[in-house]
Amino acid sequence: MGSASLAADLGGIEARLAALPGRVNGDPVLLRRGRYLTTTCQLDFGGASVLLRIVDGRIAELQRNPGVMPSADFAIIGEPAVWRRFLAADPPPGDHDLFALLKRKELRVVGDLHPLMSHLLYWKGVLAHLRDAPR
Repeated sequence: MGSASLAADLGGIEARLAALPGRVNGDPVLLRRGRYLTTTCQLDFGGASVLLRIVDGRIAELQRNPGVMPSADFAIIGEPAVWRRFLAADPPPGDHDLFALLKRKELRVVGDLHPLMSHLLYWKGVLAHLRDAPR
C-alpha cells in the first residue's frame, strides 16, 4: 500500500504522523510518564508501517515504511479499517481503546510487552495524540 493510498484510507494519517513528534515532545504530562522509557515500537497499518524510536519518553525518530525487516521491541498490528475506526475523532464504543480492540482480536501486539505494559498511560497518550492530530 503506497503512502498516498494509506493516507486516504486512514483519514490523513500522513499529516497526523508528521505532527506526532512535536505533539508528544511538547506534552509535559507524557514526558513525565515516559521519562524512563527508551524503546522502539512499530505501528503496522495493514502493510504500511511506522517505526517510533522513543528515548526518555521523547520521540527521537519516526521512520515511515522502515524496510523489509525492521527492528522493534514490540509492534501493534491492525488492518486499515480497524485503525480508521480507532483514530476517529469520536470513536464508537469498543473502538476507543487499544485493549478493547485487542480483546476482539482486531489488533495484535507482538514482541516484548514490557515497554507497553509498564508505560501503558504513556502509550495511550501517544495514540490519543495520533487521534487528535491535524488531518
